[in-house]
Amino acid sequence: MEPFTIVNMLELDDSVGGRVEGLEGRFARAHLDSRDIGVSHFRYAPNLRSTMGHRHREQEEAYIVVAGSGQVMLDDDIHELRQWDVVRVSPPVARAFAAGPDGMDIIAIGGPKPDGRDGEMLEIVWPD
Repeated sequence: MEPFTIVNMLELDDSVGGRVEGLEGRFARAHLDSRDIGVSHFRYAPNLRSTMGHRHREQEEAYIVVAGSGQVMLDDDIHELRQWDVVRVSPPVARAFAAGPDGMDIIAIGGPKPDGRDGEMLEIVWPD
């Protein structure tokens, strides 16, 4: 393992790859050659509400809004987000995001990736 790595997030492939219209996702953990941290970039188109969310068995995550604004649903509670807000989420809390009128870019940071499958995908229904 090298003593450091520099990666430009926007030069990584979009791993979402059109599976969700209006959402891009880039995952840097493997490109960083990191044992303990994962860093991802998500770009939500204006007014996009994610219909899928997730939670974890072990991994704690933090999300930083680096552009735009929107909302995060944490279990059944909705919270407004603006640029430079940081949200820490404990593993069992279900989370999903919705972008505001200008879209929203989020950097997600996760800790060590446990062995096996840690994440559980969830269908999300936003209240009107």
